[in-house]
Amino acid sequence: LVMVFYGSNGKSNPVSMENKVEHQAKNQITYDIHLPCDLGMLYKVRLGLRSLENSISQLSLRHFKMQNTSTLDTFSLTINKTLPFSLNGDRWIEFPVEWPLKEALSVVTYHLTVFSRNILSERNLVQMTACIYGTHGDTGDRSLLWSLQNVQQGADNESFLVIVDAVELGELDKVILLISSKTDCKLDIKKLHLKEAVKEHPIYVFEVNEAFSVGANKPEIQREIPVSFVIRRDKKNNDIDNLHKEGSQARNLSEYTIKVYTGDKRGAGTDANVHIILFGNEDKSEVFQLSQSLEHQDPFERGKVDTFKIKTKKLGNLHSIEIGHDGKGF
Repeated sequence: LVMVFYGSNGKSNPVSMENKVEHQAKNQITYDIHLPCDLGMLYKVRLGLRSLENSISQLSLRHFKMQNTSTLDTFSLTINKTLPFSLNGDRWIEFPVEWPLKEALSVVTYHLTVFSRNILSERNLVQMTACIYGTHGDTGDRSLLWSLQNVQQGADNESFLVIVDAVELGELDKVILLISSKTDCKLDIKKLHLKEAVKEHPIYVFEVNEAFSVGANKPEIQREIPVSFVIRRDKKNNDIDNLHKEGSQARNLSEYTIKVYTGDKRGAGTDANVHIILFGNEDKSEVFQLSQSLEHQDPFERGKVDTFKIKTKKLGNLHSIEIGHDGKGF
């Protein structure tokens, strides 16, 4: 059993119950845990099983009680859940800590849709987890291939839905993918869509557009995917806006000026959502939506020049770009 504690000043490392002092009674175990004093006011706990590799036994959790031995502040919660939820299922349960006179966060069901090309055909030999980050912390590593819903398969495109229960994360910031496989294969991941299950919007879009080479003798791949843009619905006119959200901190960023010259032939303009990716000898940028032209409210019109400014991490010397659009509109 492992626990992670989240406070106003940060989160703890995973606390394993293996080496803790314990006091055991019938159907009840009490552990003494010493947390760093700088966690601040605790607001969330995640508990679960570290690994399923050596055991398929299940753990039935009935009740959780936590007390600060200095202040005697006490928190208790009835859980009544069994981990894991299936043989290869989610190993974690999250819950908010509700202190007296303090407003607690709520547990949210998130819908994560994966758009890919060939993951479903390899799913039995592949391990893929995602850790979702927001302004209120992260979800920890959650399996993406244990309970798939809304599966859609085509010749070159597929998508599936993964359901993640977590204490609300606030504004989403990034996703870290961990990918490994028991056989040599390439997994082509296009993008991720993430939203709350009970809401149509906002939809956080994480552009990946990468084929990952994995295998039994290859190390686990880790990728940090910053949010590319957010699809929101305006309450007044129900128009959908793509709002770019910077995935990096303001420091150590490079600013680029991009000028797009739209051709002067009939039908040269577009109303689609245009994106660009910059490739350098040190790194590649996230996916930028070119929507905020400095010259025109409606960019990419015939015979016009549009200027965009973007900020991204250090890329080194640029050697190529990818530019394209989603085919929507005229």
